[in-house]
This record gives sequence, C-alpha cells and structure tokens, in this order.
Amino acid sequence: MPMQDLKQRIEALLSTFSELKASLNPAEKKIRLNFLESEALNPDLWQDPNKAKAIMQELGDLKKELADLETAEKDILSLKEFLQANLLDEDLKKEVIRLEKLVEKFTLASFLSGEYDIKNAIVSIHAGQGGTEAMDWTSMLLRMYLRFCERRGWQTQVIDSTPGEEAGIKSVTINVTGSYAYGYLKNEAGTHRLVRQSPFNADKLRQTSFSLVEVLPEFADVDLPDIVIKPEDIEVQFFHSSSQGGQNVQKVSTAVRLTHKPTGIVVTAQAERFQEQNRKNAMNLLRSKLWLLEKQKAKDTKKEIKGEYRPASWGMQIRSYVLHPYKMIKDLRTEVETGNTEAVLDGDLDLFIESELKMLKEK
Repeated sequence: MPMQDLKQRIEALLSTFSELKASLNPAEKKIRLNFLESEALNPDLWQDPNKAKAIMQELGDLKKELADLETAEKDILSLKEFLQANLLDEDLKKEVIRLEKLVEKFTLASFLSGEYDIKNAIVSIHAGQGGTEAMDWTSMLLRMYLRFCERRGWQTQVIDSTPGEEAGIKSVTINVTGSYAYGYLKNEAGTHRLVRQSPFNADKLRQTSFSLVEVLPEFADVDLPDIVIKPEDIEVQFFHSSSQGGQNVQKVSTAVRLTHKPTGIVVTAQAERFQEQNRKNAMNLLRSKLWLLEKQKAKDTKKEIKGEYRPASWGMQIRSYVLHPYKMIKDLRTEVETGNTEAVLDGDLDLFIESELKMLKEK
C-alpha cells in the first residue's frame, strides 16, 4: 500500500468514524445501560426467568458494544497522531486494515434503526412442496439458523415443533433471544428453495424442495398498547406434547393451544415441561401474529413501515440453494452468491444478511 494511499485511507477512516459515532448515539445507549443495570439489581427480577435472561442478554450486549466503540475511538484517534507526525509504516498499514473492518461492523449495526430491530425474534419454518424432502429441508434450515444464532452468542429455544412422518420436520417455531435478533433475521423471511440429489430416492434423482421462513419480533404485553387480547376472546386447550422430552413431557398435558376467536388465529407451544411456561410462549407468539395481522391490514401505509416488516409468502422466493449438479447458493434479491454451500448451511449467513441490510439502507 503506497504511503499516499495510506494517508488517504486514514483520513477517510477518521471522517467515517466521526459520522458513524453520531448515528450510533452512544449517549442514548449509556442511558439505556444505566436503566438495565438498575433492573439487574432488582431482587425480584428472576421471578420471571425469561424477562431476566432477556435483560441480562441486552445488558451484556450493550456493555460490549459501548466498550468496543470506546476502544475503536481511541485507536482511530491515535491514527490521527501518527498521521500528523508523518509516522507511516508497515505496522500502521495492518492497524488501518483492522480498524476499517471494525468500522464496517459498526456501520452495519447503524443500519439496524427500525422501531423493532432491537427485539428478540420468533422464527417459524414450514415445509412446503416436496413431501419428505421438504421436511428434511426444513430440519436443515432449522440447524442453519440455530448455528447462526450460536455464532452470535444468542440463546435459542424451540417453542413448537411438528415432526415429519418419515424424516425431518413439518413445522417448527423457535424463539431467538439476543440484542437486534429481529433486525438481523427479519430479511430471512420468505421461500427458500433447495435443489439436490434426493437421499430418500433409490435412484438419487434431482429433487426440488421448498420451505417457508417467517420472522416476527417478540413482543411483551407492554410493547403493543393498541393490541388488547381479552381473556374472553381466547380459547385455551391443553394436550400432550409431541416434542422430544421423555416420559416427563408425556405424562401430563403440558402443551398449550390458543385460539383467538375474533381472528381465528391458532398458535401452539409445547417445548417446555411446564404448562404455564408454554402458555406464556403461546401468548407471545399470538401477540406477534396479531401485530402481523395489523400490518397486513395496513398495506396502504407500506411506505411508513418500510423495512419493519415484509410478510413471508410462498410466492416470495428469496434464496436458492443448489447442491446438485453444481454447488451454489444465490440470494435472488441482492444477486449475492457463493459456492461454499457447506459453510452457509453450517450457519455462516453473514454475507447474505449483511448484503440485504446494505441494500435496504441504500433504497
């Protein structure tokens, strides 16, 4: 890297970081951090384990974000001193490259400015056309998203799952707990198409399968004051869980099915061993479904909610995963593609998720 180029890159880095810091608003984040720290000291916090986990998760994420931002600022300002003293060498080149990557990471975080982006996410995956193949594809997608969440340090919990008759999963819903989980995952909503040699066919014929991914923000009752769920509007049913969990799950009717009479929306939760926790999970899912319904009714205000929610539908194919006769995964919205299919299916989704966020930001 010529020294003149290095000088220009340092100047660009200083300018970019200054603008970026203003958009990230660390002062507002510190106020939020102080609030979370006071909540963490509340002796009654762990009476609601889910709320406590969410608060501790956000607290940890926010502390790390502010610490990383502060460290980055010190390192970038030190570049200014080297620049002014004209101390440009090979070691400084490596530091500039490192800080450019770090600023890129912060830039991506600044794109997550939607009203609900900071929320936890509820992700549902449904097998479509393709029979057993599609159910196996659904289980592959579930593993992919679980691995992606694990890489980011997010906690995941299966809320509801219906196994396939021969293999795979018919439908599964998971809760993802982590700062900005919804913001990062929301653009995964849509139809995912798989092309491969069928492992369920003796002739190993080429098979095309489809699965639908839905992504919703998780809401607490205080988040949506305009959506009121009246007790008399809910029909509650309890049944034996079909999820894996051994005899303790099967002995009592721990699974919960809620039917919202005014809309006909039905949700189930059965992964927990205790009925009350399944009921809470089902209520959270119902609340998010009602939010979705309101968004669908308000399509005429699409511009107002742009970037907050795009409904997943079978006609909206977003990504194609080809494993035979060649290997290629291509996003049909951004045109981003990769031949490293194994890495993507193992949860390395950053390329696709970041490209989609950047594209939406530019629109």
